[in-house]
Amino acid sequence: MPNYISNTSCLIVLSNIGQLNILEKLYGQIIISEQVAEEFGEELPEWILVREVSNENYIKILCQAVDLGEASTIALYFETENPIVILDDMKARKLAGNMNLTMTGTLGVVIKAFEKGIITDIPQILSKFQQQGFRIPGNIVAEILAKYK
Repeated sequence: MPNYISNTSCLIVLSNIGQLNILEKLYGQIIISEQVAEEFGEELPEWILVREVSNENYIKILCQAVDLGEASTIALYFETENPIVILDDMKARKLAGNMNLTMTGTLGVVIKAFEKGIITDIPQILSKFQQQGFRIPGNIVAEILAKYK
């Protein structure tokens, strides 16, 4: 079974719309780095596990390309068995892709939750995301809405 490692953005946007539990219903538990826990800044439910990245030098190297939260998330990926990383930041996704990491994003989480019947209204979720300032390109919104109404 995969271990899902989340960056801060997914936690923040889902928490802001009152849907953080989607992650638990979909994956059971989520792993985050200490840096992500600090960035998130809220009390964490017991199903979110905080892990320390053992190779701090790796974080320092990755911070030359991405922010601390993304760097620690990617570093944790390499210290976790059967990982899938949840990233939204375009620079981080590009870096993760270049490193051949298995990944998804918050939109991928929402689509999978819809497909599994955990949520029933993708247009409402996307609207709430946009109200919270979560940027989604218009063509992606249109594509998702056409496929998952």
